[in-house]
Amino acid sequence: MVITFFNFLLISLLNNPVSIFNGINLDGWKVHGTELWYVHAGDLICESGPDKEYGYLATEKHYKNFILTLNFLQESDGNSGVFFRSQIEGTKISGWQVEVAPPGLHSGGIYESYGRGWLIKPPKSKDDVVIMNKWNTLKVKVVGGDVTTWINGVKMIHLMDEKISKSKGSIALQIHDGGGIKVRWKEIKVIEL
Repeated sequence: MVITFFNFLLISLLNNPVSIFNGINLDGWKVHGTELWYVHAGDLICESGPDKEYGYLATEKHYKNFILTLNFLQESDGNSGVFFRSQIEGTKISGWQVEVAPPGLHSGGIYESYGRGWLIKPPKSKDDVVIMNKWNTLKVKVVGGDVTTWINGVKMIHLMDEKISKSKGSIALQIHDGGGIKVRWKEIKVIEL
């Protein structure tokens, strides 16, 4: 098979990660709820607001099949998550969450909000993969109903799910209710497949 320069260029462009957070402001994202989302020193920060409720920051664009990579740092408590193929009304979200939580609380597992609950949790042997107060790397690959997650290069789960394969929606970052939560995010990049 002969690959022309144009085809090579097109393949290269399609497989390069695209930054979906510009490090300056929240362009391309929409805030849901009253919790705090802001940019400081190039980091996207979420923290509990006065209402201490759930909050979401969702992409305006929808993503179907993709590889998402990002870095997160949990400063205090840190119970959060990354949703994919999500739909949000107010602060009610439908979709699937990749858990981002302190060590021992199932980070990298998949939870279906307003649905079946936990679909898969990582084994207990991976409880210490997330490091509090340090930058961690999350990678999520979603193709059809096939979902795989990695944290700091460690494969956390692999899941095949028919319901996921039929869905569509945004990528969304979550802050949990209860108050006292602060998480930093950066280097949020997507390769669309």
